[in-house]
Amino acid sequence: MKATIITVLCMAASALGMQAKEVPLLGNVLSRESMSLNGEWNYLVDVQEEGYYDYRMNPMRWGFFRNAKPQRPEDLIEYDFDKAPTMRIPGDWNTQDDRLFFYEGTLWFKKSFQAQVPIENYRTLLYFGAVNYDCRVWVNGEEAGHHIGGFTPFNFDITQLLKNGENVVIVKVDNKRKTEAVPTLIFDWWNYGGITRDVMLVKVPTTYLENFKLQLEKNNDKKAKWREISFCANLDKPVAGQTVTLSIPELKLSQQFTTDGEGKVSGKLRVAAKKLSLWSPDNPKRYAVEVRLDGNASDVMTDSIGFRTIEALGKQILLNGQPIFLRGISIHEEKPNGGGRANCTDDAHTLLSWAKELNCNFVRLAHYPHNEHAVREAERMGILVWSEIPCYWTIAWKNEGTFANAQRQLTDMIRRDQNRANVIIWSIANETPHSPERDDFLGRLARHARSLDQSRLISMAMEVTGASNFKNRLQDNMHEYVDVVSFNQYIGWYRDVNDAPKMEWEIPYDKPVIISEFGGGAKYGLHGEKNQRWTEEFQENLYQQNIAMIQKIEGLSGTTPWILKDFRSPRRVLNGIQDYYNRKGLFSDKGEKKKAFYVLRDWYLTK
Repeated sequence: MKATIITVLCMAASALGMQAKEVPLLGNVLSRESMSLNGEWNYLVDVQEEGYYDYRMNPMRWGFFRNAKPQRPEDLIEYDFDKAPTMRIPGDWNTQDDRLFFYEGTLWFKKSFQAQVPIENYRTLLYFGAVNYDCRVWVNGEEAGHHIGGFTPFNFDITQLLKNGENVVIVKVDNKRKTEAVPTLIFDWWNYGGITRDVMLVKVPTTYLENFKLQLEKNNDKKAKWREISFCANLDKPVAGQTVTLSIPELKLSQQFTTDGEGKVSGKLRVAAKKLSLWSPDNPKRYAVEVRLDGNASDVMTDSIGFRTIEALGKQILLNGQPIFLRGISIHEEKPNGGGRANCTDDAHTLLSWAKELNCNFVRLAHYPHNEHAVREAERMGILVWSEIPCYWTIAWKNEGTFANAQRQLTDMIRRDQNRANVIIWSIANETPHSPERDDFLGRLARHARSLDQSRLISMAMEVTGASNFKNRLQDNMHEYVDVVSFNQYIGWYRDVNDAPKMEWEIPYDKPVIISEFGGGAKYGLHGEKNQRWTEEFQENLYQQNIAMIQKIEGLSGTTPWILKDFRSPRRVLNGIQDYYNRKGLFSDKGEKKKAFYVLRDWYLTK
């Protein structure tokens, strides 16, 4: 069947009454019955957004889409998806089409799939792991929904839009930067556009389990004979009297719960302390868990979940009641060998294996929520995680729409990963300039995060602004809201490395301290004197001086130097050295170790 954009999408006229809507995020999607829509998608580049606006910028009037079926669709041959090139999804367009390397704008994607409908007592959700940044979705000519935000998942209920046989999904993707967006206009990583994470059709019952949370309660009494595991779950609608069963076979636990008027259940399970093996980097133990909703069509979610506690006590971070030093590294979500958005378990495994070579037990996933495969692989490998949203630099603090966007991203990040034992820190911002509006904005985010999850720590990457000669005093009103005080500093890169031995640091808060960034650039293979910028010897010396300096900081509980590997950034234009890469990596963009790698590795051996 020939499929021009118009002939595909003007079926809206014959689909009157059909409805779709965005529904709250589906938890634990990887365990659901689903059909992948990954693979080759046709795409069209639309620089002027002619497929959505007319020349008056009126949406949905002319161009690719019309409300009425054209009289002679066979004449409309300028836009034909079936004659368009294809692109691998998930994937970014910047590294799959050389013409789009720097492109910021709109692309249209099309995918056909087969379906058999209706399926009695079941619904179909269309799930996207992430689309960067602003996307609109149509199924068989009807708009399914609109989503804003480039790094968090979302899903639409498209049950009423499907038909027997061939179905077509069209996605409009726009990655243009905007002042009111999150992140805003200026940021220091590549603005990879496209459908960058998994796409799938998910089958759920008419009434289904939307999400659940399982968490070990804090109890540092080493003599306690019992531990408590808290459990809560909710249905997609407020239906009372439904039976939800939680089972953890290895612990011989099984308990039934009955939903209240809001469709929710909650309770606690007791387990003998000696039978429970706690998750840690040295023992990344996980238990098979099953959550079942009994009804006309059963709904079952399975997962592998670890149990651990994390807390801040004075200037220490306690994992399972014991002090831990977080031997970390920062990571961008970029493929390990060359550029492009990382999006699969293999990518994650390679990057995290490099972190393990550094003797890391912790990674900061900067500066946005990374894909679910990365978080789960880190958990399997015994690596703790700091996860953050892209409130980066100069956010539009006074804009309520911007706040709603940031809050939505924070919510979806937490909802997706709330059962991952390795996630110990939710971060709400990075290097944000101080102002009353910023304090209010971030304070509200911190309170919201805590309302969703009280079992983890909250932090953010602050800036040291109280510097005077060789004395640095951290002063930030956000200290009231965070559990861990974290800050970025670049002595040796943006200030003379010889200043490091003279530096004194004052952190006037009784809280643990993480140096969330330090480091400097070097091009792999470029050698020279230790005072020659961009050489490996310069970076090596910088790490040596910084490590000697930060070890003196009272309450130092971890570091996440910047950064694991060189990554692409449009801000880094120095020809012959940067070539659009931030060169602060301990690995090159091709995975080659620089000399500073060994400095950090050897230091971490002592921690």
